[in-house]
Amino acid sequence: MVKQSEFLAEFLDSDTINALSKFLDSKEEYESSADMIALAFGAKKEFTKISDEEVSKLETSFKNNLTLLIQKTWVEKSDIALKDKLLYQLNLFLEKDGWKDNYSLFLQLINDAVFLMFGQKPDTPDFADYSLRIDPEFGIFWWYISNLPSKPSWSESKCRAAMLVGMFFLANY
Repeated sequence: MVKQSEFLAEFLDSDTINALSKFLDSKEEYESSADMIALAFGAKKEFTKISDEEVSKLETSFKNNLTLLIQKTWVEKSDIALKDKLLYQLNLFLEKDGWKDNYSLFLQLINDAVFLMFGQKPDTPDFADYSLRIDPEFGIFWWYISNLPSKPSWSESKCRAAMLVGMFFLANY
């Protein structure tokens, strides 16, 4: 992880790198940290305060772009079923209400999509470094996603903030 942090420092300032730890550790004052990470992905300031209408547009963009990424990714015959399952789960994800209830499915969708896109299991230790080298923008996104807990004990609003930051990146990737 130290090596990754050094490599990240080539692309992000130390305040943004530290924002992830602050986000993960804070129970109440996490919005500014999430905003700082989102800013690194190209979002506007105070990203976590976007309106319901903007969230709806973001969800649509996220779905459209992730669907396109999944559909356009060439896969081995053995992975076609995973590709179909992922498209089905993406539709399920967007039909459900509740950020906290959808959090685990969100991370699963991203992990499966990354596996299809890169042909490599994203939970392997070398994947983080690999993704930073091959596509630094995506590597920074993966650094963010891979540090999120798989089952957080967070509030609905903190799950919302975590997911919106990830959705923003993928909606614009």
